[in-house]
Amino acid sequence: MNLKSTIISAVTLTALMLGSCRPSHDSEHLVILHTNDTHSAIEPNSKNLGGIARRKVLIDSVRNARENVMLIDAGDAVQGSLYYTLFGGEVERVLMNALGYDIQILGNHEFDKGMEKLAEEWKQLNATRISTNYDMSGSTLEGLFVPSMMKEIGGKKIGFLGINLNPEGMIVSENYKGVKYNDAIAAANAEADKLKGEGADMIIAVTHIGYDNDHDYSDLKLAAASKNIDLIIGGHSHTTVDPQNKDAKWRVPNAAGDTISVLQTGASGVNLGEIDIDLSTKEVSARLIPVDNRLDNRVDPQIEALITPYRQAVDSMRSKKIGVSPYEYDRKSPEMVNLLSDFVRMRGAELANRPIDIAIMNKGGIRNNLPKGDITQGSVIDIAPFDNSIVVMEIKGSDLLDNFAIMAAQDGQGVSGNVKAVYDPNTFELNSVTIDGKKINPNATYTLATIDYLAAGNDYMTPLKNGKVIAVSPEILYRILIDYIAAGKLNALMENPDRNRRMSSF
Repeated sequence: MNLKSTIISAVTLTALMLGSCRPSHDSEHLVILHTNDTHSAIEPNSKNLGGIARRKVLIDSVRNARENVMLIDAGDAVQGSLYYTLFGGEVERVLMNALGYDIQILGNHEFDKGMEKLAEEWKQLNATRISTNYDMSGSTLEGLFVPSMMKEIGGKKIGFLGINLNPEGMIVSENYKGVKYNDAIAAANAEADKLKGEGADMIIAVTHIGYDNDHDYSDLKLAAASKNIDLIIGGHSHTTVDPQNKDAKWRVPNAAGDTISVLQTGASGVNLGEIDIDLSTKEVSARLIPVDNRLDNRVDPQIEALITPYRQAVDSMRSKKIGVSPYEYDRKSPEMVNLLSDFVRMRGAELANRPIDIAIMNKGGIRNNLPKGDITQGSVIDIAPFDNSIVVMEIKGSDLLDNFAIMAAQDGQGVSGNVKAVYDPNTFELNSVTIDGKKINPNATYTLATIDYLAAGNDYMTPLKNGKVIAVSPEILYRILIDYIAAGKLNALMENPDRNRRMSSF
């Protein structure tokens, strides 16, 4: 099926924002509003973008203007702010029900509090829960999901399926116990064929596998391997696919030689995706709607009333000052990952009562900026919200080298200040790595400090599983970090930030 694409005109966009009259023949259109990787961003971020109350303004505006509107989330609605740390998914569930989501799929972070907590919250979701390639029989999630759904709109049958990532190497194994993964592309194609056989005029895949990556599956790889999937609404990789950008790769060929749409909104709820489908012609148009302060004077007081009790607990944590930062540390900056890596090395030496040869910290474990000025308990938890412990292990140099090759393929990760690694910017192959100026000896044993998530081989760092754990912190990482800052143990590092990339391309 060949889906033609157009970009909605500026006139039409303005009309929709103002809630104007519906276009002619609107009953033959389906409008899909979509989000992904909103990561507990209930409030606007430090740049005053996003916020779930603002998102509702846009959703209500489109619903008032258009006849057939669906709201879909592509996973990772949780984890990344105090709202999740304190309430474990309750806030997100309450608010997404209030926004009226029609379809939700799992991301990897939905598993962060374990299967029991996930089941408890998702049993209360109003949205249809879809998972095509997770077999949940016998697990605590059994019966909560359907493999696909069919919806009739404007006399056309629209099929929806949901595709999840392989949890191995990404989710802590105990947190998805009993869930069996089936190959993403094979399962998607099989379910699409089934829906086609049941009379589907169009098939939409909602995915949490990433726009483009080096694994066996991604949205672009799914598109290239599929014949019956017409539209992919994705998540996981935090990719901003803006159809109004002439360089955006959102129209791609499929296995039948047709062109299909692949879309994703970025992350943290700073954009709301909108897709308009003319069901009579299969013509697709799409855009990203910014979620910003122009919407503040139209916020629904009912959504604010739902947020307020939770906000009071969050604000209490954010008011407890523990220190001062002389600079702003952006979450994606070398300064931030370097600071966290050196902190892990310091605490590791205390735990093991010996010098630490190397510390490793993953960039994905850092979830927020540290603003210049007062540091509060809440701002520290926002930075490192996961329930991770610090682990010290003994590991062979050969395993370290194998792990550095993986880290290079990930465009670098965090390492302590005594480490320097260089990799090729084109192939992402490791070129060299030194500890204290010396090459790693494959036959030697090194003392490594990291977090338990990585020590268990997650974030695809499987060589770390070969290490021998010799010490584990009794406290979780953010609690240690709070204590260190309050005691002034990180002052010297924070006042003289290392701005260099310790793992860098040449």
